[in-house]
Amino acid sequence: MVTLQTPSARPSVSIADLAAMRTRAHAVVSENRAAAAAPSAQKVPPEFNSSQVAELCGIDRNKLEHRRRKGGLPDGREEARRRMFTLKEAQAWVLEYRYAKTKRGCVPKTGLVPKAAVITVGNFKGGVGKSTTAATLAQGFSLRGHKVLVVDTDPQGSLTSLMGVAPETLEDEDTILTVASGDATSLAEAIRPTYWSNIHLIGAAPRISGAQFHLPARAQKDGFHFWSALSIGLDADIRDLYDVVIIDTPPALDYLTINAFFAADILLVPLPPSAMDFVSSTQFWDLFVDLNEEFAEYGMVKEYSFVNVLLSRVDANDSAAALVREWISESYGKHVLPVEIPSTAAAKTAAAEFGTVYDATVAQQSARTYRRAYEAYERLVEIVEDQLQRVWLSHVLPQGDGL
Repeated sequence: MVTLQTPSARPSVSIADLAAMRTRAHAVVSENRAAAAAPSAQKVPPEFNSSQVAELCGIDRNKLEHRRRKGGLPDGREEARRRMFTLKEAQAWVLEYRYAKTKRGCVPKTGLVPKAAVITVGNFKGGVGKSTTAATLAQGFSLRGHKVLVVDTDPQGSLTSLMGVAPETLEDEDTILTVASGDATSLAEAIRPTYWSNIHLIGAAPRISGAQFHLPARAQKDGFHFWSALSIGLDADIRDLYDVVIIDTPPALDYLTINAFFAADILLVPLPPSAMDFVSSTQFWDLFVDLNEEFAEYGMVKEYSFVNVLLSRVDANDSAAALVREWISESYGKHVLPVEIPSTAAAKTAAAEFGTVYDATVAQQSARTYRRAYEAYERLVEIVEDQLQRVWLSHVLPQGDGL
């Protein structure tokens, strides 16, 4: 006869158990973040050989070598019979050859300097590649001579981590929380440099969730337009300092996301070609349109210079993806960008190391899967850079002129 054992107590998981689990999780994250940044425990920017710098400049290697010998630009250094350039040195070369495409160079006849264009990367669904897209765009733009400010409005702080900053190290004044609470009207004090030259950061940490309470409270008490806190915080002085501001958003329609949408000139929506993600995107547009109609009710007519749908995390082996692509193309038409971001081993490895394809070492760059991902992101940056130039022109030219 089998004797059943009577449990001595009902199963339970205590808060202490959860606290211990949380502590272990933080330890694992810290350990792996440090390992990814070894040996300095800080992220290190990539270096570039002569061929890569020439490609960034849009010239051939022989022309680069001829120009280097004339002097006046960074000389790089010889290493293992190759000439290597630091990130800052590469950016100096790029600016020499691509100045006309920067904010200050594209409108020389007006004598005016346009404000930074604001790109918001958003989708109410998680796991679609928002933070990676935001970080990669920032790095790609900086490699084309642009000064970039990235703003993380997601309490998870994924973009903050990609920029080499641990979210748990941030104070309220390092985030957007001060303008959400009304303790500050400008975000200038929250800006910090990152490991990647020409990219500055306003980071995020779990504590910025407090904005969900501050913003409606201010709206109820003072009639404050809660959707404009971020736009006001990115005042003219800040937008004068940068070529482009890139905002990453939470995977939800909340007060922070609304602020990010309202601040944008360009909206970029990453969308994997899967049936579930496509269905979710239709709900996104329902809420998005409703949101902008509510802006109009308050006399705030919001228009965007560009709205882009980006096919992201595309799996070449997914037979159903082709059908979903047709749905997306039929639904969103001209707003679908003519580039797809593939899901590759190289991109996944970069993400596991708290980086992007632009963070790859010279050795990693030889991988075929790396090249696929890199070329796709380069094409994305090229397309959106063209849009940036049109936004800059719209800031300084009369309506309809030069566009």
